[in-house]
Amino acid sequence: MAYENKNFGDNQNDSRNESLYSKRIKAGKRRTYFFDVRSTRGNDYFITITESKKRFDDNGYDRHKMFLYKEDFNKFLAALTDTVNYVKTDLMPDFDFDAFNHDQENEEGEHQTNAQPAAPATTPLTVSEDSSVDDWKI
Repeated sequence: MAYENKNFGDNQNDSRNESLYSKRIKAGKRRTYFFDVRSTRGNDYFITITESKKRFDDNGYDRHKMFLYKEDFNKFLAALTDTVNYVKTDLMPDFDFDAFNHDQENEEGEHQTNAQPAAPATTPLTVSEDSSVDDWKI
């Protein structure tokens, strides 16, 4: 896994920079996360995780990007899950994390409401070092 913290304007016409799949998460008024699947020259795949924050002077965005390679997927997901579960169960067991599932705007900019009933509470996901993503039941 590599970490990169710089502007991303270089070589936008390169087909390797095209996202094959993308998921956007709006987090507050100034911050957005992007999860993108990209391919290498050798037709291998990796994930980029980008945090984009609007500058306070309204003069553009700051972007921070991480590259996550397939050989690290299981370890990364296990560490992230363990860390989130620690905060939820050990540090803040009485906090309602579902209260942050705010109304979202869909991709066309239309406002969506949470008209559907809330999803049932889930139990923490337990992941071992030797397990595979395909073995997990969420």
